Amino acid sequence: MQHVYVEPVPKGRWGPIDGYIVEFKDGTKVTEETYRSEMLAVSEIKLRGYVPLLAKVRITDKAVTEHWQAVEESLPQD
Repeated sequence: MQHVYVEPVPKGRWGPIDGYIVEFKDGTKVTEETYRSEMLAVSEIKLRGYVPLLAKVRITDKAVTEHWQAVEESLPQD
């Protein structure tokens, strides 16, 4: 399965997060939708058959593996 990146928007800036977008490594968007939460983005992407990677830092760089964390197989349902 192909990895995709769940990134906070606006990209490249500090400050509040307006939502999350999902992109391939080359920056192409998987969908045009901006998701209101990481969990919504992860759920949608898993349904499409991709492996989501979540940002661990606010300003991300896809070339730096330390900026990304793979999502566990199942999300907590507490």
